[in-house]
Amino acid sequence: MPGFRIGHAQDREAITGCTVILCEAGAVGGIDQRGGAPGTRESDALKPMHLVQQVHAIVLSGGSAFGLDSASGVVRYLEERGVGFDVGVAKVPIVPAAILFDLAIGDPKVRPSPEMGYQACLDAADGFPAQGNVGAGMGATVGKLFGMDYAVKSGVGCAVEDLAGGIRVAAIVAVNAFGDVVDPQNGAIMAGARIPPDNDISAGGGVFADTQAMFKTDIGRNILSFASGANTVIGAVLTNANFNKEQVNKVAQMSHDGLARVIRPAHTMLDGDTIFALASGELPAYVSIVGACAAEVFAGAIVNAVTNAQSVAGLPAFADLLSA
Repeated sequence: MPGFRIGHAQDREAITGCTVILCEAGAVGGIDQRGGAPGTRESDALKPMHLVQQVHAIVLSGGSAFGLDSASGVVRYLEERGVGFDVGVAKVPIVPAAILFDLAIGDPKVRPSPEMGYQACLDAADGFPAQGNVGAGMGATVGKLFGMDYAVKSGVGCAVEDLAGGIRVAAIVAVNAFGDVVDPQNGAIMAGARIPPDNDISAGGGVFADTQAMFKTDIGRNILSFASGANTVIGAVLTNANFNKEQVNKVAQMSHDGLARVIRPAHTMLDGDTIFALASGELPAYVSIVGACAAEVFAGAIVNAVTNAQSVAGLPAFADLLSA
């Protein structure tokens, strides 16, 4: 995607990390935040009726609220290169960020820092980025109805699609959902809450409990009474379309349709689901077409986040469950 570079930095021992999307020439930014437990920085600047029209980077980070510190390293990287919103006495880089909770896996005392954010910038490159256990997806998991012991490892996923007229739509996402990830073709659970061995839930011989189904039972109600908002799906949609701020916010909004197609349930009070959208402004396009395709691409990126993840800290990944 011309105009964008993506980089990861991670601590594989502490099992946390961050991902940066650089757009140093500036890109019109938008956001749509639908989960009930978000953690963000500079998100209001992306909304219509606000002064700033372009952003210079987006940060996706682990570490819960502590991980927002990683954006400071990205700001430093950009300032050193003279990139930012010109306020006369300085150029201020505009770097919105969103975080996910990964403190329950790895070392909770180690979180993405400004140094890690800076390192992710140094790693940033053109081309298709690494997926799975990298960056903000290093400590990502899904299916936490019965707690972390019965969750499944997830990670970072990417997808891209070329449309008529030279328009390109891409997505990158770190998937740390409370619910399950399902196959968009048939609705089958790909990764989600596994059934504890001492539980008499009937799943037809399957390994997954089906979080959506459990929500309708006394089991789900009792578990939700003490569940925490320590989950989220955070990501960004990128396009080379020429959109204004209102249009790019509409793309972010429509992208959530893709999230809802493959995360079940989605947008709960236990998730902080947040999607950014960035438009580099190269080609004219219809916002309805780009938004509809963004939903498909975002869904594909979520699936890729699960299928590219690897087992870590005793948690199985998609490949392990597929071969079991």
